[in-house]
Amino acid sequence: MRRTSFVVTLLVTVLISILAVPASAAKAGPLVRAAAASPTLSVSSNLTNRRYVAAGDRAYDLGSEDGRYPAMGFHTRGEMGGIWTPPIKLLDGIWFGINGQWIGPATSFTSGFGYAQMALPTTGSNRLKITRTDFAPDGRRAVEFGLTLTASNSAPFELNVDAHSELMDAYPWGFTTPNQLDFNLPDTAAFNGKQLVFQENGTPPVANAMPHSWAAVVGATGLTPASGTTGSAFRGPQDPPVICPASGADIFRCDDTGFGKGAGGELTYKLMLHAKTSMTVWFTVAGSDQGLAAAQTEYQAASANPAAELQAKVTSRLALDSQTRVSLPGDPALAAAVTWSKQDMADLTQQADNLSIRRTEQGTVYPPPAGTLPSIRFEGAGFPDYPWMFATDQEYTMFALLAAGQFATAENGLRSLAAASDIANNKSGKVVHETVTDGSVYFGLNDEPGDIDETAKFPNAVAMVWRWTGDSSFRDEMYDFSKRNMEYMVNLTASDDDVWPDGSGNVEAPGLGEDKVDVAVYTIRGLLDLADMAASKGDTATVNFALSNAKTMESAFQDAWWMPSIPQYADSLKDPANSQLMQRWWIGVTPIEAELYKDGVQQPGLAPKADALQALALRETSCYSGTYGMYVEGAPGCDPGTWPNKAQVAYTLNTGVMAVGLGNYGLLGPTDQQRYTDALAQLQIGSVEEQPGAMPEIGPSPDFKANVDQPFNERSSLNQAWGTYGVLWPVVHQQLGVDPQLGHGLLEVLPSVPPNQSTVSGSAIRIGTGTIDVTAMHSGNTWTTTMTSSGLACTLHVGATLPAGSTVQSVTLNGTPVAYQVRDTNSGRQVLVSTACGSTAQVKIVAS
Repeated sequence: MRRTSFVVTLLVTVLISILAVPASAAKAGPLVRAAAASPTLSVSSNLTNRRYVAAGDRAYDLGSEDGRYPAMGFHTRGEMGGIWTPPIKLLDGIWFGINGQWIGPATSFTSGFGYAQMALPTTGSNRLKITRTDFAPDGRRAVEFGLTLTASNSAPFELNVDAHSELMDAYPWGFTTPNQLDFNLPDTAAFNGKQLVFQENGTPPVANAMPHSWAAVVGATGLTPASGTTGSAFRGPQDPPVICPASGADIFRCDDTGFGKGAGGELTYKLMLHAKTSMTVWFTVAGSDQGLAAAQTEYQAASANPAAELQAKVTSRLALDSQTRVSLPGDPALAAAVTWSKQDMADLTQQADNLSIRRTEQGTVYPPPAGTLPSIRFEGAGFPDYPWMFATDQEYTMFALLAAGQFATAENGLRSLAAASDIANNKSGKVVHETVTDGSVYFGLNDEPGDIDETAKFPNAVAMVWRWTGDSSFRDEMYDFSKRNMEYMVNLTASDDDVWPDGSGNVEAPGLGEDKVDVAVYTIRGLLDLADMAASKGDTATVNFALSNAKTMESAFQDAWWMPSIPQYADSLKDPANSQLMQRWWIGVTPIEAELYKDGVQQPGLAPKADALQALALRETSCYSGTYGMYVEGAPGCDPGTWPNKAQVAYTLNTGVMAVGLGNYGLLGPTDQQRYTDALAQLQIGSVEEQPGAMPEIGPSPDFKANVDQPFNERSSLNQAWGTYGVLWPVVHQQLGVDPQLGHGLLEVLPSVPPNQSTVSGSAIRIGTGTIDVTAMHSGNTWTTTMTSSGLACTLHVGATLPAGSTVQSVTLNGTPVAYQVRDTNSGRQVLVSTACGSTAQVKIVAS
């Protein structure tokens, strides 16, 4: 279950402009050149029922792939789509027509790097061929729409533009107290000769609400409308609208809901296009929560040269793609998923300014702000219903961000999460679960039971960033908060009858015991990570505190949690006797998925190998896993457990955790890790889900229909960041074996080539201020790793991870016999040579 929140004092302006760019040589035009530079994925079936997002870090556009804007989302029913600049919504949608005939629906949809594109049907008397390109330039509170029109014959024509506003804050939601029926005020509309101007002014009739003055402006750059009209309608082909109720029974697809209080308008432009020539017409939607003048500034900047903005957008995304380039000849689907996961994380990189931190107590109150933050920048959880800041999503996605070289997003997200938590929780050390882009904290306060696993995971996230970047200043910045995280967790055990912190973890479900297995696992890991950072700072007291508590918990873990008769780890322990409960939740895999860093040595998995292998084998059965991954809660029938319930729903996070767990124990083959990574890849790059290239929140499952078959207001996220964990981490960290510990001046590269494959490679993998290229090969009894580094000064341990029990016969470094070390881990037998970073090192191992 997800939790969310929202705020109230905002002033917004939206501007929609048109910049007409004649381009008789359109094929060489900047729009086409920019799009041509990007890899693409396309789909042409069922576009009416597929959602898409075109996102920047300050604005995004959510609609359906036929070019329409159905009402969508459930936090405020039907209002989560359209055009947004967090923390406010600007428009329900924008629609285009020719000579009074609305264009569309689209015949195909394409995802590119940083943009979406639709092929629209031929329209008008001069038979205009039309392509629509949507994108949101980074750093701008704007979304831009390019229509490339190519005429079959010469004729004047009218271009019609409808816009319907819905000036609305991201919080409150439809089911909170107060809700948007109380909070949302009516919009007004006017035509000033060049623009449509929408406004919402006033103070919601709610205690502690603040006055706001929001505005939306629709205009043309480079074109002057021949006419403009306003009113309550103007939704293009979606007039008259189908209205869903604000609550109660829903319908499959509607155009607005009972929460809507927007206004509409239409602009008409008279244009001429000669036969066999083309024109690109740009529309810009811009906005601000700081007033009309600020919105005009955003509009002027974004609309000045949209083609150049698109070129810059694609160029920046290609730069991200140039990092962590992988070649997996034996698993091309996974390689493609790596490519698109990097883009997915960039789409969800978000920023919001001027936050008022409110403690909403799960949406039951709307108090005065506890404090303010000037800005947060973070990895959003998912569109359309989770575009704000979640701790658990940040912490799992952090692994993927590091593997992809997107270090700044990882660091900024952790900074933002710590800052919001300290205000909301009075520096207790507890991490808040969910913070909306207006600053409302929905869940995770001191007086709430969860989700405390997020507090335990935070020091690990900081330590992993420090290890990958070598950024000791970031470690120092986050160190005090990380200490308070683990002090908070340990203090939860002070008055308890055991060593496990009581509280909710990742699974928020009734019937679980007071102690949760993921909380226990991540507390042990967090203490070890804190000890590692403390040792690097010479903080002996904190080292002793962390190691002593970790040792106590780790020594008690196996007896407390392992259930050999199942065989699985208990999901939870029930007071007063710490009775083991096994309800088949996915969190039972966390003892296998978590990596520990002990005494400077990476330990994949907390679980003993023999037990882990039994547990993983059971999780691979049909009760626990299906076509698209591991279920959130397995079903009875494959084990002797007595729990009767099930939730066979394949969340991409659960599947990612399973993939990582299998990798930790050396199970990389087609029936093991590859089964789960390829399930994620199929969801992301195939036609099973909605937007090609977007990692969804949930895959089709026995207990969850595909999103395209569900009402638009009841779907899971069309893209969700956390699934990228199960794509990038298995490839970069486990198969390519990249394990930086730059905080200690060490880099280890110990690849594990999957069975039935001969080669895996990666290039331009960011490590600290440099990069590395890795190629790993396995043929018969020979393993060869070639690693080239640049811009790094560190000790290098390079070699390979062989099957457990392998007998090493010879090891060479760059063709010369060399001394080596053997290290047995849960993932296999690691054979490594110590040398220096900064050049090419090739290690060849012959073993039997």
